[in-house]
Amino acid sequence: MSEIQLAVLFFAHLKEKTGTSKAAVLLPEGASVADLKTHLVGLYPQLELAMPHVVVAVNRHFAPDDQVLVHGAEVAFFPPVSGGAQSRTIVRIITEPLNLDALVLELTESSVGAVCVFVGTVRGETRRGEPHLTTRLEYEAYVPMAEEKMLQIAAEIRRTWQDVESVAMVQRIGLLDPGTPTVAIICTAAHRDTGVFEACRYGIDRLKEIVPIWKKEIGPNGEEWVEGDYMPGPGD
Repeated sequence: MSEIQLAVLFFAHLKEKTGTSKAAVLLPEGASVADLKTHLVGLYPQLELAMPHVVVAVNRHFAPDDQVLVHGAEVAFFPPVSGGAQSRTIVRIITEPLNLDALVLELTESSVGAVCVFVGTVRGETRRGEPHLTTRLEYEAYVPMAEEKMLQIAAEIRRTWQDVESVAMVQRIGLLDPGTPTVAIICTAAHRDTGVFEACRYGIDRLKEIVPIWKKEIGPNGEEWVEGDYMPGPGD
């Protein structure tokens, strides 16, 4: 298969992350903007968290992910232009206690007037379905894929609720006692009527569907890994 050569330009904090303002890249003929993004994350892993939010221009025209690239194209990567709302995406799998105050502080820019927070905790007594007691939960995650899927969910949130500014998804793993916070979903926006509540609810519901995190319930009568019933498809 023949190859195409591209001149890739980086601006603002992307230039700082890569340590360069320009790179020559070879890709197979027929490669798209999305393929180039994947290739660049492989070359510069530090771009992974920023990549879902970059703006791409091919030969000085804004370009979607499915645009096919041609030999000799100049492809520029840059953040949204100055003057718009600031936004951040935080995705983390952690073993230490959740620090909600610190998370909110990280996300709260001067334009933020609404912060919606969902926190899941270890439930010691389950009344829904078959009632039972839980003395501890053990959480396990396929960390690289879990973080990738969290980034995907953040992108889905922004496509649906375009006024949402920043998104955080943090999951704690390990052995946890009842009452311990296990997961936090945080969405921020300028105002409360922008869909920020719905976005936060979507975040936790979607996390339960596609993020590879499992839990083992430990109780007076033994222990058991809990399995969901949603089977992700190719579109997930």
